[in-house]
Order: sequence, then C-alpha cells, then structure tokens
Amino acid sequence: MIRLENISRLFQVGEQTVSALNEVSLEINPGEYLSIMGPSGSGKSTLLNLIGLLDRPSSGLYTFDGEDVTHLSEALQAKVRQEKIGFVFQFFHLIPRLTASENIELPMMLAGIDKAERMAKSHRLLQDFGLLDRASHKPEQLSGGQRQRVAIARATVMQPRILLADEPTGNLDRASGMEVISLLEALNAQGMALVVVTHDPEIGKRAKRQVHMIDGKIVSGGS
Repeated sequence: MIRLENISRLFQVGEQTVSALNEVSLEINPGEYLSIMGPSGSGKSTLLNLIGLLDRPSSGLYTFDGEDVTHLSEALQAKVRQEKIGFVFQFFHLIPRLTASENIELPMMLAGIDKAERMAKSHRLLQDFGLLDRASHKPEQLSGGQRQRVAIARATVMQPRILLADEPTGNLDRASGMEVISLLEALNAQGMALVVVTHDPEIGKRAKRQVHMIDGKIVSGGS
C-alpha cells in the first residue's frame, strides 16, 4: 500500500541545514498496525507528516497504492488525503464553533456529499462511538476523551485506507487514553491500517510492529 524509499527531509534553520529524516525506507501493508517510537527530535512526527502528505521530502520516493505521490500537485495530494488518509492529533483540532455532529460531517461537506447522507453517517458514528447524547455539544462542552472520539469519527467518516495518529493519548488521562487506543484498535481490526506515533512504550508495544527511530533514521522495525 505505502512504500517510502530513501526519504530524506532537510530544514534550513538560519544558515544551518538540519536533517530531520535521513534516507528512511518503510513499507506499510494494507490493514497493518504499527507504532513509531523514539526520543524527541528523532523524526517521528516528520515521518508521519510525510506519510500523510502534509509535507514533502527533500529527496526519495513515496508511492501509495502503486502511484508516485512524491511530486503531486497540492490539489492532487489533497485529493489523496481526502480519499485515503485519516488523521488524529494530540490536541484534537476540532472546530470550536461546530457541534460534535457538525465536526464529523465536515469532511463529507468538503467532499460534496449531500446533507441527508452526511447526517445519517454522522448519526451512525456518534452511536457507534457512544456519543449520541453529545451530538449537539460543542468541543468546549466535551471531555478530552469525548473530543478525541469525535476527532476519530471525523477522521474515519470517509473510510480511509490508513489512519495516522500522532500522540493520540498525549492529552488524556490514562483511562480515557486506553478507551481511545481500544477504539483505534477496533478500527484496525475492521481492516483500516493504523500508524501510531507515541512516547508511551506501553501503547507502542501494543502494535503488531514497532518502528524505532533515532536521529532521523529507522534503527529497527523498518522494511
């Protein structure tokens, strides 16, 4: 499904060139569950952003379902993201003025799906995720765990091939965090590939494959 070949990412900081990723190669198969771990500054989030087409490599090749997506236009990369990739972030990134239901509907609205279908899909996900009684609540009226469940519903409403989760439990208490991980793992069990970036070794070791990074390189668990 996903193949990264010799991916490097350089950043210019003043007069200094910083290497965030150094010739990283990685394959992610359909339905796979893997974690990406390593110390701060090891390149975990940079790698996740590149997989999610939120950033471009300085060199190397990225193919998704056999298509070279490395140098696609912004519009075509956005289309791949919309159709194939879901994102879950540490700080939820919900729209404050929208209700839980409206936040879930947002990707469908951007995709041009009609209102009746949007409402039906949102209702089903709210029910599946135990949030039906929070449908009309705005993010500020929800607990951290509830906000993350809304964010996961929004990320998966378009049925992506892969779900990318960047520290999904980092802003939650332990009990809420485990509820969120269990929900992500249930989605993976249904066939959705799952990549979790985490500092938490207990969460990381739950994945079927653990990828460890140091100084912009994969030191174990890569392809």
